[in-house]
Amino acid sequence: MHYLYLMAAVLAETIGTTALQASQQFTRLVPSVIVVIAYAVSFFLMSLTLKFMPVGIVYAIWSGLGIVLIAAIGFLVFGQRIDLPAIAGMAMIIGGILIIHLFSTSSGH
Repeated sequence: MHYLYLMAAVLAETIGTTALQASQQFTRLVPSVIVVIAYAVSFFLMSLTLKFMPVGIVYAIWSGLGIVLIAAIGFLVFGQRIDLPAIAGMAMIIGGILIIHLFSTSSGH
């Protein structure tokens, strides 16, 4: 169940960061409100995950997946370019998350 909370926290954070781009530096009301609500939901869900997993592991997964998802959304929705070094770095982030999930006894699975 704690991984479900964590994945929902990543999704909420991704929504909030996407809305942050759409808010145009908080000059548009609706996206700005979505930012605040989405981040509040994300942190609440992350706090539930912390009952079962160490903060360092939770934050590594939350931030790593968020980086990759936001980069994909930036590319697909906002037309932002991603170069090869950025793709390689994000592949390493995913690799690190997989290593934590598959091999670490600290991840709480």
